[in-house]
Amino acid sequence: MQAIGFNGIEFVKFEKELNSPSGHDLLVEIHAISMNPIDTKIKQTITGKQEVPVILGFDACGIVRKVGDKASLFKAGDEVFYAGDMTRDGSNATHQLVDERIVGTKPSSLSFDQAAALPLTSIAAWESLFHRLKIGPQDKGKTILLIGAAGGVGSMAIQLSKKVAKLNVIATASRDQSRKWCERMGADTVLDHNNLPQQFNNNNLAAPDFILCMGNPDQYFETMSELIAPQGTICLLANAGKDYDINLLKAKSITLVWEMMFTRSMFETDDMIKQHEILNEISSLVDNDKIMTTSTCRFSPVNVENITKAHATIGKGDMIGKLVISSENFQ
Repeated sequence: MQAIGFNGIEFVKFEKELNSPSGHDLLVEIHAISMNPIDTKIKQTITGKQEVPVILGFDACGIVRKVGDKASLFKAGDEVFYAGDMTRDGSNATHQLVDERIVGTKPSSLSFDQAAALPLTSIAAWESLFHRLKIGPQDKGKTILLIGAAGGVGSMAIQLSKKVAKLNVIATASRDQSRKWCERMGADTVLDHNNLPQQFNNNNLAAPDFILCMGNPDQYFETMSELIAPQGTICLLANAGKDYDINLLKAKSITLVWEMMFTRSMFETDDMIKQHEILNEISSLVDNDKIMTTSTCRFSPVNVENITKAHATIGKGDMIGKLVISSENFQ
């Protein structure tokens, strides 16, 4: 297969032998990929010249070409999308081996590049809302605060909170463009990132029952502790950079949880297939016009220049929605 890898200094194109799929693996011919902040973070950890370039990338959409001997969910010719596995080669290639238990059926109403924008952020948002915060039908009408909501995960979290969980959605965004994006995704109220307690007071907003923080938690931990309703739940995505005073959560009996989208695949948990189920649910919601793709920026083809440009774009930290790269003409 052809791949684009990072050699510790720059991205390079190279050839790598790919084994036939075995076990639960699928061999997928990749037609489109999408970039996420974690791509750039992993790249930063690769130091020193790499004898074999590291193939990065998670989100992918393509066609199954072969299946392993234990695979039962898909067959050759099926169109699929997925977010990959941190412990294996990434999606910046013409082909990839991926466990079928973390793969979903591509939405039929979307193109390959539109669908490639969805997997990682959809899984992260779904798991945050329904598996970590444990939001269920009994919570209909309650309020959720989504901090840093204009990015990829936030874009999906707004839609799922509104369309699936039926919550009152308060989102934060700083720029006019990102505020409008959050409103388009379905947010009921959009606030600035700063001085949140004052904004809640000025707008007579009820204390949120749930908070999903997609920004740097160091900047918001005390604010979240102040804002959250008694017996509420806070979910964090990004790494903490300092120690927190968890005693701030005691008086209100607050639950603090984390979401790591790769936990199930990394540890091959007994419920690993949940991600297959989540992606199929997302596919159904898209095809039934309940939620929409969050693709906002498209490059083509997949080559060293566009991979490099995509990492630079994501690295700025001000991306709205998702950046996708079509690999119809892999170069």
